[in-house]
Amino acid sequence: MKLAVVGGGSTYTPELIDGFARLRDTLPVSELVLIDPAAERLELIGALARRIFARQDHPGLITTTSDLDAGVAGADAVLLQLRIGGQAARLQDETWPLECGCVGQETTGAGGLAKALRTVPVVLDIAERVRRASPDAWIIDFTNPVGIVTRALLRAGHKAVGLCNVAIGFQRKFAALLDVAPAEVHLDHVGLNHLTWELGVRVGGPGSRDVLPELLAGHGDAVAADLRLPRAVLDRLGVVPSYYLRYFYAHDAVVRELGEKPSRAAEVAAMERELLALYADPALDEKPALLAKRGGAFYSEAAVDLAAALLAGGGPAVQVVNTYNGGTLPFLPDDAVIEVQARVDGSGAAPLAVAALDPLFAGLVSHVSAYEDLALDAALRGGRERVFKALLAHPLVGQFDLAEGLTDRLLAHNKEHLAWA
Repeated sequence: MKLAVVGGGSTYTPELIDGFARLRDTLPVSELVLIDPAAERLELIGALARRIFARQDHPGLITTTSDLDAGVAGADAVLLQLRIGGQAARLQDETWPLECGCVGQETTGAGGLAKALRTVPVVLDIAERVRRASPDAWIIDFTNPVGIVTRALLRAGHKAVGLCNVAIGFQRKFAALLDVAPAEVHLDHVGLNHLTWELGVRVGGPGSRDVLPELLAGHGDAVAADLRLPRAVLDRLGVVPSYYLRYFYAHDAVVRELGEKPSRAAEVAAMERELLALYADPALDEKPALLAKRGGAFYSEAAVDLAAALLAGGGPAVQVVNTYNGGTLPFLPDDAVIEVQARVDGSGAAPLAVAALDPLFAGLVSHVSAYEDLALDAALRGGRERVFKALLAHPLVGQFDLAEGLTDRLLAHNKEHLAWA
């Protein structure tokens, strides 16, 4: 089995390599190609990847290349983990929206739109080249904003599934709090990428008794602390929101906070420099502890599980993924991309049925899904007016003057990445 990782020079990659090494019985990889245009960085991470495989006696071959077409040729699955513009672009996404009193974040709000505009055309070009070189290959997208990028891939007819680590992170946290094995915890996870709620927590699989009320009663303070939300918010909602909901439920407080501390992009850039120095040590043959602070916890396990289910002999499995709605949430179009539990096998991902969503949550999902549709249109066709309309439609913007100011700043900071600008 051959896998290719586009963006293989990412500091995330050793986390992924560790998962492939530990879970080789689940996903027997014979060849792994790391693809990245940053040759020096790629060779550094490729060497560490080989040492990790060797330490764990994994027989698979790891190669590196900057040639995308050669790297994806013959691949069974291609994983996308891209950041167009690097941490410098992320820093911009997190700062210029604050000038307008809006949250600065790389996937939510105006910063998230900027990332989508930079990313979608590049991902679609990569996907077309994958289709030519390996027409049967699955594309697993971990590139943010995952919902918009996955929608672009699916609309273009690609064999694609989007993946995020929020759900597996909640599964592992809840399992630890409940003192059960993670595999026993099934989440009633519903919404859009980075806009989800855990409506139920079931120990024993789908259909088992919901223990969320007991979880909140016994561990609500710990869960609320992780989310950086007041315990009272969880008690009143009766569900566990994704930590990205903090940008909606406490927007103004978050804006004040972001204006008083270094950006996450600056923190990550410093961490990446330290990680790359560690990776250069020829004695290092395992992922360093610092990598856990980089983000993407449990990414490798989620990716391995998804690839195993999609490829021959691995499925079916039930996993939270991003895929077409197809009537699952009846208030959204069928071609909206939602993030829910799905049955995954060699034919793709089919969402499992979900209970009717409370209007308190359904309203926000509808609003953000409509914004995502406009954001994708702007990413595909360009134009200042399309960018403006997407921003005006976003629930964290929604005012004419605010959308105008954000549009001007977005275009000014992203001209080098937007051919039409």
